[in-house]
Amino acid sequence: MKSSYLFAILIFALVYGSLNFYIGWHLWGILQAWVPLSLSWVYWTIFWLVALSYIIGRVGTAILPGRLSTHLTVLGSYWLAGMYYLVIILLLVDLIGFLDHRFGFLPEPLTNLVAMGVTLLTLGILVYGSWNAHHPRITGYSLEIPKKAGDLNELRIVAVSDVHLGPIVHNGRLRQMVDMVNSLEPDLVLLVGDIIDENIKPFLEQKMPETLRLLSPKYGAYAVLGNHEYMGGHVDETIRHLEEAGVKVLRDAWVLMADSFYVVGRDEVMSRYTGRSPRMPLSQMLAGCDHTKPIIMMDHQPIDLNEADRSGVDLQVSGHTHLGQLFPNQLVTDRLFENDYGYLKKENLQVIVSSGYGTWGPPIRIGNTPEIVYIKVKFTGSRG
Repeated sequence: MKSSYLFAILIFALVYGSLNFYIGWHLWGILQAWVPLSLSWVYWTIFWLVALSYIIGRVGTAILPGRLSTHLTVLGSYWLAGMYYLVIILLLVDLIGFLDHRFGFLPEPLTNLVAMGVTLLTLGILVYGSWNAHHPRITGYSLEIPKKAGDLNELRIVAVSDVHLGPIVHNGRLRQMVDMVNSLEPDLVLLVGDIIDENIKPFLEQKMPETLRLLSPKYGAYAVLGNHEYMGGHVDETIRHLEEAGVKVLRDAWVLMADSFYVVGRDEVMSRYTGRSPRMPLSQMLAGCDHTKPIIMMDHQPIDLNEADRSGVDLQVSGHTHLGQLFPNQLVTDRLFENDYGYLKKENLQVIVSSGYGTWGPPIRIGNTPEIVYIKVKFTGSRG
């Protein structure tokens, strides 16, 4: 193992362990009113099992019996969200406590209610966030591309990003997605990366390819890879099973549909870290296209927008950001990306970024909603 990897693991272990100890110490302080001190070892054993359950579940997939790995992963996923908000809330509580200790502005009965308030607030956040994550909506856009598209005047596109199929976003959720997509009667379906959440095993065990085959768009279903397909290390196998399910994967490639418009798929930028060559310059990839026809492109991450505009792309569809998934993370994604959600017009380029259908890690969404994107495109033919 390279020393840089070992150093990164040690830093992660130190930070993760410290944050969990901070939470555990606070929670034990609350429980001491009801639990004898002699049982502290029981508390800490249970606490660390929960705190480490996500890591144990993900690392122990190949050695843990039965579905224990899946159960630990699910438990740990909820803990990650609980940990995130407990750290924020407890830091605020400690800050207020420090100020109260200095200035004495809070009455004593109020301070005694803080523990109950922290518990109820955290539980409320987790319950709402879980409900929200399981209730996707359809987000609609209507736009014009000023080019002719053969005999087509209009195109109905359904785009879905960041499904993260696996032990948490299971086959039942995929069937719900497919039913929602088919209800819109799309001409074209675009799956914009992070379709599978790294481990392809649940995708196959739950027979998800059979569910994907139920998609029935007029011009077919197309996909690009996301960072999680590369992180899982099963890229070729993933592509094979998606294409067997009727989903064509485009990696720095394009197809001309009905001699009317192009569908382009960029390879995920993370591919360069997995032994592949950096993704092809877009101008080179599109050199063989007839630029008088509309060009619709998928790129998992909403990056390189200037390159897309210069290269003649008319519409780019992206995902990846989840709009932060857990508030206030959108303050970070807003700084990282020129457009981290919704619609952006950039010269001749139009960009739509989805918050995604599924979740990564915690099956919880706060401050955003899972979605399926419905795009109605009109071809007006005034630019070529």
